[in-house]
Amino acid sequence: MQKRNPWIIGNGQNNRQMEDLKIEDPWRVFRIMAEFVGGFESFSNIGPAVTIFGSARTRFDDPMFRATEKMARLFIKEGYAVITGGGPGIMEAGNKGAFQAGGKSYGLNIELPFEQKPNPYITHLVNFHYFFARKVMFLKYAWGFVIVPGGYGTMDELFECLTLIQTGRMKKVPMVFFGHAYWDGLIQWLKDQMLKENKIEPKDLELFQVADTPEEVIDIFRKFYGKQKTAKKKS
Repeated sequence: MQKRNPWIIGNGQNNRQMEDLKIEDPWRVFRIMAEFVGGFESFSNIGPAVTIFGSARTRFDDPMFRATEKMARLFIKEGYAVITGGGPGIMEAGNKGAFQAGGKSYGLNIELPFEQKPNPYITHLVNFHYFFARKVMFLKYAWGFVIVPGGYGTMDELFECLTLIQTGRMKKVPMVFFGHAYWDGLIQWLKDQMLKENKIEPKDLELFQVADTPEEVIDIFRKFYGKQKTAKKKS
């Protein structure tokens, strides 16, 4: 029995739908181009920036929310802009801390079926329809990354960063996993499974560091770039 292509919707109307897709796909290129152009323009004057990834489900009373808020404030004081996904949870915490500190607070909002609404602490809002275009902006303009506990989306972003740095497609920058309690299990699995089975090399485990406090995160960035707030990005 021939399996149905999961990208084709419907049954009796498939022929017509396929024709519609053939017409639509070439035009979709222009929308993709527009998202990249709009993103590049929005970030043209951002300066040093840090991208904070984390769960949209983190509540206001969660210690991670408050810690991320504080971390964002400290980054603003260090001369960095803060970039998040623009939604609730850890994203809102990052934008809130940056906003309260009087800095640049970027939110890269994504259109989703359940409609992710931008949080109210964004000073520079950029909307995206395509995840891959949004992800380029997360990575291209960041001088470093902080990965706060999260779910599938956070893991996707985390391993995208690791892959690009590992393969040399992106310059090495500070990459900080926030919270030993959350990340130690994953790190141990990387050692016990990936490393032991030669799926990665020992040096690949040096692409990231782990910190437990906002101050430790800031210290990692200071050591990497030096104490000058606007130090030239390492290449």
